[in-house]
Amino acid sequence: MSKTLILSMAICLCVACGTNSNIDNSTVKDLDQSRYLGSWYEIARFDHRFERGLEECKALYTLREDGKIDVTNTGVKNGQPKVSQGKAKTTDNPALLRVSFFGPFYSDYRVMMLDPDYQYALVGSKSEKYLWILSRTPLLEESVKEAILAEATRRGYDVSKLIWVKQ
Repeated sequence: MSKTLILSMAICLCVACGTNSNIDNSTVKDLDQSRYLGSWYEIARFDHRFERGLEECKALYTLREDGKIDVTNTGVKNGQPKVSQGKAKTTDNPALLRVSFFGPFYSDYRVMMLDPDYQYALVGSKSEKYLWILSRTPLLEESVKEAILAEATRRGYDVSKLIWVKQ
């Protein structure tokens, strides 16, 4: 009986650690992937090791013949250009992609807020540790920035953790 109790507690702990009910990372209801493709500037992001120290960050999404999406991220670190190539798989939900830069390992890419004209977006993942503000232009109007920050805050993200990317 004690082994069953310990196993049950371990399973509950794993489930609790793997989820965070404090954030709302739901996606937008409608997304036209063909309109979403193209170039996006990274305006702000949460710090993480994959982009640490990068400035002038930009992402390019292009459709492949097999229906997947090529992802090319560019930036500058210590004056040197950096490029990372990845791919994204579509899902039943057009606003939820599965993105990989490291072989067979995929992560969620969730479009959580999107301008009706596809000019800016708030993107997250299944974890509260990742958040990006993207724009078709290198600068956002202050009122747009405030609206995006308000939405991220409403969803439970700590926007004080955002790093504003030099463009």
